[in-house]
Amino acid sequence: MANATEETDGIHFPFPFTPYSIQKDFMAELYRVLENGKIGIFESPTGTGKSLSLICGALSWLRDFEQKQREEEKRLLEADTTALGDGKDQPPPLSSSCQGPGPPRPVGEPDWVTQFVQKKEERDLVERLKEEQLRRKRREERLQQLRHSVQLKHAAKRARQEEEETERLLQLSSEMLAGASGQLEPLASDEEELVLAEYESDEDRGEKGATSGVDEDDLEEEHVTKIYYCSRTHSQLAQFVHEVQKSPFGKDTRLVVLGSRQNLCVNQDVRKLGAVQLMNDRCVEMQRRRLERQRRAEEKEVVKRRRQEQATPCPFHGFEQLQLLRDQLLAEVTDIEQLVALGQQAQACPYYASRLAIPAAQLVVLPYQMLLHAATRQAAGIRLQGQVVIVDEAHNLVDTIAAIHGAEVSGAQLCQAHSQLLQYMDRYGKRLKAKNLMYIKQILYVLEKLVTVLGGNINQNPNTQTFSQTGTELKSINDFLFQSQIDNINLFKVRRYCEKSMISRKLFGFTERQGAALTPACGQPGLAGFQSFLQSLQPGVAEALTPVEQEQQVGTPRPASPLMLIEGFLAALTTANQDGRVILSRQGSLSESSLRFLLLNPAVHFAQVVRECRALVIAGGTMQPVSDFREQLLTCAGVEAERVVEFSCGHVIPPDNILPLVLCSGPSGQQLEFTFQRRELPELMHEAGRTLLNLCQVVPGGVVCFFPSYEYQSRVLTHWKQRGVLGSLASRKKIFQEPKRASQVEQVLMEYAKCIQGCGQMGSKVTGALLLAVVGGKMSEGINFSDDLGRCVVMVGMPFPNIKSPELQEKMAYLDRTLPRAPGRLPPGKVLVESLCMKAVNQSIGRAIRHQRDFASIVLLDQRYSRPAVLAKLPTWIRQRVDVKASFGQAIATLRKFHREKASSSSSLVLPPGTQNGLSCREGPCLKK
Repeated sequence: MANATEETDGIHFPFPFTPYSIQKDFMAELYRVLENGKIGIFESPTGTGKSLSLICGALSWLRDFEQKQREEEKRLLEADTTALGDGKDQPPPLSSSCQGPGPPRPVGEPDWVTQFVQKKEERDLVERLKEEQLRRKRREERLQQLRHSVQLKHAAKRARQEEEETERLLQLSSEMLAGASGQLEPLASDEEELVLAEYESDEDRGEKGATSGVDEDDLEEEHVTKIYYCSRTHSQLAQFVHEVQKSPFGKDTRLVVLGSRQNLCVNQDVRKLGAVQLMNDRCVEMQRRRLERQRRAEEKEVVKRRRQEQATPCPFHGFEQLQLLRDQLLAEVTDIEQLVALGQQAQACPYYASRLAIPAAQLVVLPYQMLLHAATRQAAGIRLQGQVVIVDEAHNLVDTIAAIHGAEVSGAQLCQAHSQLLQYMDRYGKRLKAKNLMYIKQILYVLEKLVTVLGGNINQNPNTQTFSQTGTELKSINDFLFQSQIDNINLFKVRRYCEKSMISRKLFGFTERQGAALTPACGQPGLAGFQSFLQSLQPGVAEALTPVEQEQQVGTPRPASPLMLIEGFLAALTTANQDGRVILSRQGSLSESSLRFLLLNPAVHFAQVVRECRALVIAGGTMQPVSDFREQLLTCAGVEAERVVEFSCGHVIPPDNILPLVLCSGPSGQQLEFTFQRRELPELMHEAGRTLLNLCQVVPGGVVCFFPSYEYQSRVLTHWKQRGVLGSLASRKKIFQEPKRASQVEQVLMEYAKCIQGCGQMGSKVTGALLLAVVGGKMSEGINFSDDLGRCVVMVGMPFPNIKSPELQEKMAYLDRTLPRAPGRLPPGKVLVESLCMKAVNQSIGRAIRHQRDFASIVLLDQRYSRPAVLAKLPTWIRQRVDVKASFGQAIATLRKFHREKASSSSSLVLPPGTQNGLSCREGPCLKK
């Protein structure tokens, strides 16, 4: 369809087709939030075109903002040659949308003072504009010089190779002489790079002054005003990029997609490592070698270290190659797959080329972790100052921030890191400088004390150290540091040392080399079995792989170094005492026991994003309950209530296309209240089965039933099977159950869809299919059950989290201490529990309605859903239609009437584009035609 231009409140919004009224309202409100520098919480149900509304609304604002900037610059430059030249007239005041907030003027200030100050500010602005133009010109000249320098280096390559060969011979001679005279043992050709370089702390660097470094500001490209869009998964980011490509802005927008090395690396030698951490380390090591070689060549160093073939720099990191690929990315909108293909074609690294494109990009698309983690932002070259940030699919934003900044290490990892580091020091200790040895000994001391606090002995095998008393203990950060006796260690300096020295990478290289070179027969039991022990570090990785992937990886274990994980835990211990807790989990053995850091205050990390960005948009299909974002993120981050704007739009479906029911009792009059104390009563489980059987008799097509947990689902199914309820259900609907393995999800969904289609075509007694799923499982998020695949969604009980969990109890206590309690409301801790429950419910029941002509019923089996406080946390478009039924007879009659009317009016329904067999997947497995 041809592009249409909609005008709302005097603003032109290009759109690929005529938008819905709710999309017009969404774009207009989004435009106002960005223009006024607000923080917006936007809710737009899936199927209402949220992505297109975000794209067209945000890019329309950026278009107008850039136009105003160009006009402002032109006006000021013209005014500088006229009004400021003769000193008679003064230029007009700056546009409010282009100037930053200035200091308030004193009340009653004379006009001539105001005019003088304003004139001076404008003269300064003109001077800054001229200086910026001059800096741009200087940067371009400098870049030309750099390109010329690259050409000269290529021309001198042959001469350097001959020089290096001579120096290798000299080095070999010197090492032979040193060995003969009883000095240090010469290292193998691949060992020299494993030795730590001399460490220079920040204090030492400060004493030398700033004159020793190169001024990189002159070479750094200016960051234009841009929009950072982030979402949870790469598949969601890919879908967003495709929407941009189809939008009216697809050809004129400079868009760049950021991703991990695992997604973007084109170097097969690095890709075969598999694990993300290993790929990161190998890549960084390659770039470090490249820089060292350049530095030595420039300094004409006499002694060169020998390199073997694997130590060569990455061939995809050439300066000219990266520049060319960067220009290609900015010229055309590309997704990750297209970016990788371009990198392979240009023999350039997409990972680094995409980062080079950030300053000039207008729209940067990136995953959550890259935006929400400060160190990752800095490493990627992301600057949020004065920029727009859009966080999509943000319903789990609070949990995501807490997970990103959490850390966990096991007793086995602590012992292994200590053993590896001790052997590293024994091997290279005589070659290390004093500061390196000092910090290594500090790390060894910390590792020993962390094992001791778990109740183990660092010098014994962690698998053989068993504990008679097991359990979980929760400590404040300060109490943990005192108890483990590491309060006298400056963890900030240790963290800085680990980052700068890259000791974990050196240690991993050392263990990898020794593990490959040594066997138990070598007489070094400490190094024997490295590979098998390393394999046990990451059991979760193997579980996440499909059986085929596991078979492919047999014999090539590539786990990350345990010290890398411990570095993250030590960094977490530098968090303020009130913002985190340490959980000591003592299990059967030291190897199974662990230390885990729990972040209580996600706002401490989110506050920097809020402070720096010009405007922030938090969007999602289901944002209720909004109190989580307001209280746990924004209020705790110091955001004023006046700056926060909430917007929730309805659904595109007609109001009578959805029927949400709350059932308070079952067919026999049994009260439906699935509390933790009552839900395993045989009569209540039987009543739930009879209720579901009645629903399946009146609902055509597919029914999706959600249970609070896998354990409860298993117990209910066992009871139904014993009482014959399962057989009765199978006579009406073919029963499918959510698999526990992710690799089996797609197969179950395919069979579920085929069954529903087959039942409709053959007219058999079986009227469809029943899919039994779990809240928070693989079917509760990301899978869209549209049309006949989800004519009814049933929620059994309320999926409250485990209230006895130490983590949850500490989080509740923290909120009770830090947040005020509103009059007549529950304590903030209990509100959190209720919010977690309703957030999970909202994600599950939103699986059915996926497009404008879709219809479905939603049945909530628990009388607690009728409480006003609970109903208020349902999405607006569902809450407005909820019907609470005290009698089961009334409910089943209403349900039968609804589906009869809708089935007769939708017999000729045409599926919308983008659905596959009626089931549309935003992420994860998709059904194939």
